Amino acid sequence: MPTISCIVEGQGDVQSIPLIIRRIAYETAVYDLTIRPIRISRTKLVRAGELERAIELGARLAGAAGGVLVVVDADDDCPGQLGPTLQQRAVNARPDVPSRVVLAAKEKEAWYIAAIESLRGRRGLPRDVTRPENPEGIRAAKEWIGRRMEQKGYSEITDQAAFAQLFDFTAARQFARSFGKLEREVLRLLAGAPPAIE
Repeated sequence: MPTISCIVEGQGDVQSIPLIIRRIAYETAVYDLTIRPIRISRTKLVRAGELERAIELGARLAGAAGGVLVVVDADDDCPGQLGPTLQQRAVNARPDVPSRVVLAAKEKEAWYIAAIESLRGRRGLPRDVTRPENPEGIRAAKEWIGRRMEQKGYSEITDQAAFAQLFDFTAARQFARSFGKLEREVLRLLAGAPPAIE
């Protein structure tokens, strides 16, 4: 049974990212998967020594046959610059353990916005909500979703996990490049492939 330690930043991510990983695994007929979420704030994670500590903890929890996946928001950083830096730090920390780093462009909620039409009529979203031109260009993706949800707004804790179960991967992959990277990196971890610094 493979184990993935998943380092995430938000309370909602502790539930939603493992759901997404499971959905990716199921698409490749991997059903027996253990996911161990570890929550560490992004601010702390990027500091010197903190990612390394998190990778060490993740490696211990994953065991000999497991791997470590880091999934955080890029916020205002360029994923193409910060991502490879963090990936190299992860590899340096534990070169014996497969690890992958994925930065969602701006925010992970951009993945849901990229596939928003598959969420129509769910969780208070109107039936005519449409995807904007550049979902990953939205700096306040949580607020974008919240403004469109009737009455209650968006809750990272309750809505994020529900959206993780419902959103369409094909649309997310097509309109959010960082989601496509998440899929590729999860598949590489499941295959035991060595990390590629992208």
